[in-house]
Amino acid sequence: MTLTEVVVASALLLVCVVPLLKALTLARIQDRAIEHRSWSLMLAQRELEWVRARCLRDYDACYRAGSQALGEGYLGTVADEQERDLRTVTVSVGWDRNGDGVLAAGEVEVNLTARLARP
Repeated sequence: MTLTEVVVASALLLVCVVPLLKALTLARIQDRAIEHRSWSLMLAQRELEWVRARCLRDYDACYRAGSQALGEGYLGTVADEQERDLRTVTVSVGWDRNGDGVLAAGEVEVNLTARLARP
């Protein structure tokens, strides 16, 4: 093998490997984003079911909550708008990217809203 063949083979290998590494990196980033959204959805559903269950016992209580830790870096907020016989509950969950313990608007992955009637 001559030096020219080695240089050409190395260049071809480099041209093929760099896009492959970029694609693998992008796939890993997207995998993490999907994982964060999936966990956020599961935690939001859990919080919404908790509020629904509590409303059956005590409809008149307020279930509003600020940024509360849901585990492993996830935070959730509960907005509770109560009317006479109908209340709107919105649960927002996301991963705390900056670690400040406050769920900012840019960190919200999932919003679930439910309307609950007086039992």
